[in-house]
Amino acid sequence: MKRRCIILLCTLLVCLSAKSRTLRYDVYSAPDSLNTGIAVVVCPGGSYSWLNNNSEGRDVGLWLQSCGITAFVLHYRVASVAAYVTGFRILGIGHKYPDMLEDVEDMLVCVRDNAELYGIDTLKIGVMGFSAGGHLSMMAGNYATGRHIIVPKPAFLVALYPVVTMSDKRYVHRRSQRGALGVWRQFNKTMRDSLSIEKHIKHHCPPTLLINCIDDPVVKYQNSELLDSALTALGIKHTYVQYRTGGHGFGA
Repeated sequence: MKRRCIILLCTLLVCLSAKSRTLRYDVYSAPDSLNTGIAVVVCPGGSYSWLNNNSEGRDVGLWLQSCGITAFVLHYRVASVAAYVTGFRILGIGHKYPDMLEDVEDMLVCVRDNAELYGIDTLKIGVMGFSAGGHLSMMAGNYATGRHIIVPKPAFLVALYPVVTMSDKRYVHRRSQRGALGVWRQFNKTMRDSLSIEKHIKHHCPPTLLINCIDDPVVKYQNSELLDSALTALGIKHTYVQYRTGGHGFGA
């Protein structure tokens, strides 16, 4: 009986910690009369632990659609709401890097492969992200997991009030750090440095639009300034819009 209980418990743990590879997203297809041929992969925020699928997902998708842009709101894999609330991953449940980057890469491949269906110009596919999703959008243009032979390079990136640094203790957003790295890897300096966007901007980084507010009470505004400095240092074409007020989580 004891042996059976152990086997059952082990099986349960494996099932609970299994990582689904199902790509989940919502499509907001631009109407033919307005279609610009542009497509945007939208990455909502949520500290890499949950997804704000309303103001940073559905509402953004509808707005882009009304502008003649086809939006793919990505439900990328995250830690869990429980991990967000407690700071711990019960029984190892949840996801961490590179799962979310794999999802963005899969989404870009999916958009490219279905471009004709949605009337999309494959040279006009970009990535937009909010908060932790802004961190993910910047990874999409500068990192690669190596899972695909060719991942379409985003034509442009948009990061709104993004999480940027994972290593600068003055400005790091702890919940996003823990959500991306996990309970133990957050204490690994090498891992923290590896996901600090300001340290890994590449010369091939796509043109970028960066927006944030000085009064952001969640993600310190200096995150965006670090990113702006990194983009400027490499001569990356970008626009940085900084508002004095506006807070955090205002969507598009």
